[in-house]
Order: sequence, then structure tokens, then C-alpha cells
Amino acid sequence: MKTYPKDLPSIGVVLIYLDEALSILKRAIRSIIDRTPKSLLKEIILVDDHSRNDDLKQDFDMYIKTIEDQNPGLLMTRVRHSEQLGLTTARISGWKAATADVVAILDAHIEVHDQWAEPLLTQIKGDRKLIVSPVFDRVNYYDLEVVNYIPASHAFDWALWCMYERFRPEWYKLNDPTLPGKSPSLMGILVADRSYLGEIGVLDGGMKVYGGENVELGIRVWTCGGSIEVVPCSKIAHIERSHKPYMPDFSIAMKRNALRVAEVWMDDYKHNVNLAWNLPFKDHGIDIGDVSERKELRKRLNCKPFKWYLDNVYPLLDTWDDILAYGKLKNLDANMCLDQGPVPGHTPIAYVCHFYASQHTYFRETGELYIGGIKSHKYNANRCLMDDGNKDNEPGLNDCHESLKKRIEIYWDFTQGKELKNKKTSRCLEIMNSKLVVQVCTGQRWEIQNVIKPF
Repeated sequence: MKTYPKDLPSIGVVLIYLDEALSILKRAIRSIIDRTPKSLLKEIILVDDHSRNDDLKQDFDMYIKTIEDQNPGLLMTRVRHSEQLGLTTARISGWKAATADVVAILDAHIEVHDQWAEPLLTQIKGDRKLIVSPVFDRVNYYDLEVVNYIPASHAFDWALWCMYERFRPEWYKLNDPTLPGKSPSLMGILVADRSYLGEIGVLDGGMKVYGGENVELGIRVWTCGGSIEVVPCSKIAHIERSHKPYMPDFSIAMKRNALRVAEVWMDDYKHNVNLAWNLPFKDHGIDIGDVSERKELRKRLNCKPFKWYLDNVYPLLDTWDDILAYGKLKNLDANMCLDQGPVPGHTPIAYVCHFYASQHTYFRETGELYIGGIKSHKYNANRCLMDDGNKDNEPGLNDCHESLKKRIEIYWDFTQGKELKNKKTSRCLEIMNSKLVVQVCTGQRWEIQNVIKPF
């Protein structure tokens, strides 16, 4: 029911693809042409990150020629990489080729809904330092059915994996679901004033493949004078792929990119990324590349510190200020490690040390000891090692908040290389005949892998 101004800026749509199905590319292009006013759509830029599919050669060329013949006023620009450079670099290539007032950088496996562009352009017309995102609906790759998604902000954890979160409480108080909501980050698809995006450094071209560049952009925009919004009245349907075309284990690139973001933007909080990935603070062996240009960009833009971002933009992130140590927790006498055991389940076990996620432990200043990971957000509960004092001598692993409600003891005294003793029950965590128990202390020694602060 909303109406939008007629004198909106022009838009150029960038579609990035790698070995995409030809039919999907046709659907994307056709939906953009059919559902964007001709007075607004200046160009479509197709960036091919070195595809090898045969039908993306001559057949696709013929299709583009047909589109150009049918739409004489529309610019169709092709950018082909001679080698695979990754999604982040491909997005930069698309931005460089664009000439419209506003650039929309999209995946190629999308279809736009009616009136997708007008709400976004209206927001940018009102504030050129605003970067906006539509709401994504999901399209099943196996039957092309559209699954509606509700508007939500684009958030992330300390490993820089993306997720959806509710908007801030003030958005809901306005009781108008058509209003844009502030977002701490972006999921990757973005729409921005083309010149402004260039002024603030586009994306970090030093990143590999993709992942983390969207969080980096979010932090940079907010701390350097801009803002990010999700616009509910703009909708794009996104086809989830059955596989990722770039690499089978995407976490390798993601880990490197996350460390790069941390080094440039996160100040005293940069080691939280190491914590999230269970990497040592020093000598982690991952080359993040040269970040001097990005640090100089931050200085030139006179950006606010990351603490400001945490306080004002994303206060839901747990700052982890009181983490004392993390990594595998090894019993030196039994030569075995603490492990969360079967999931779902509430019984930790002793197991051969293997360094994987089930043995990631975190020791807090409070005496809480988490096993199997740590949550990044204040609204999440971690799983605490507990001693309920029962005679079965079996330790437990449960939601920390629930344990406190039930008056189950979750606080432990621990000194590196010495015993691990429950503060209330005075029983120690030990290993007897390869079984994890809590019992009268016999002096068994534990050692945690990475120490942040002496304790």
C-alpha cells in the first residue's frame, strides 16, 4: 500500500556467478527486468568468476543478445575473470563496472519480488550514507517453492558466522512492520550509493573466497559514520544451493578472513575471534595477508573504536572479558581430555585428546567451566560442568542458567597444572579407570591448553 517518490536515483544490478545453472541466471535477469521500473534500472552487470559450464558460454551469450535487443535502453555489461578470484573480489569487480547512482550487489541465484527496488532507493535517497538490504525469502533448490521469511536484522557471532536476529526492541514498539530496522551487519547482498561505497572502501579485496567481508563492511559502515538497515518492503527470493561451488571446507577461508577483520577493526576484542575458532592468540599459523591498507583506510575515515560499536550498535555480543583460559583440558595423570560426550546428552566423559569441538573448554573468572563451545551472545546460555553432590559421583553438563535455578553447583576452583575442585562440594573432577568422576580429591592434575590471564 506504500507509495514511493518518482524522482529516485538510478540503479545498477550486479549479479555474481560461478558455474550457475543457465536457467537460474535467466530467471534472475528476467525478474529484474520485469519487476524494476525502466526509468530506474540503468544496467545489469554480470560478473563471471571463471565458470566452466558449457551452457554459460555460447548459449548464455545468445540469451544476453536477445535481452539487449528487447531492451535497447538497458546496459548489459559482462565482466569475466580469467581465473577464480572469489566472491568478495567478484563483488568489487561488479562495483567497479557499475555507473548507476546506486549499486545493488546480488547473488545470481535470486529472483526479485515486485517493487523490490523502490523501498531501497527511497531510503538511500534520504541518506546516502545508508547501506540497505532487502528481506530474503528462501527458494528451495529442489522444487523452487518460495518460503517466506519475516524481517530480521543480520547478525553474527565471534567466529563471524552470520545469523538472523530480532530487530532492537524500539523497532517493535513503533508497531509498524513496514519500517526499516537497524542491523549490525549484512548477509552479503547489499544496496548502496555507488560513490559512497567507494569512499568507504567497498569490500576488503584481501579476503579469500568469501565470508567475513559482510561483517567487516557492517563494522566499517557503522564506526565510520554510516548505518545499515533491513527494509521489510523490499523482498528478494534467494535460491539455496545444494552445494558450495568454491570449496568443500569453507571454514578454511572463513577462519582467515575472520582473523583479518579482527586485526583491523576489533581493537582489544580481536582475540575473541581466536577464542571462537579455538586458535592461540599468537603463532596460530594462519597468514591473514597485508592489512596495512585497510588500517590506513580506518585511520583516514576517522572511525570510532570497536568498543563504541559494541556499546551502541551490537550490545547483544558477550564481550568475554572474564575468560581466563580455553582449549582442550587435559588430565596429566590419565593422559585423557575432558569431552562433552554424546549430544544430545548431559554427561561429560574422559576421552582421548583430539582437539576437535567437543573438547573445546572455556574457564571463566566466575569459576564456570564450559565444555563443547561457548556462545557469543548474552541471550544464549552455555553448558556448564556441574557437581550436583549426588553419591553416584557422576559429573553433569547442563544449561548454566537452569543449573543455578536448581541450586546445582557450577563453580570450580582451578589452578593450571593442579586439581579441579568444585567450590561448594569440595569434590574434585578426576579420571578413574578411564571414567570421569567427581570424588574426594586425590591430587590429579589438569592443564588447559591456552591461558589468557594468570589464575
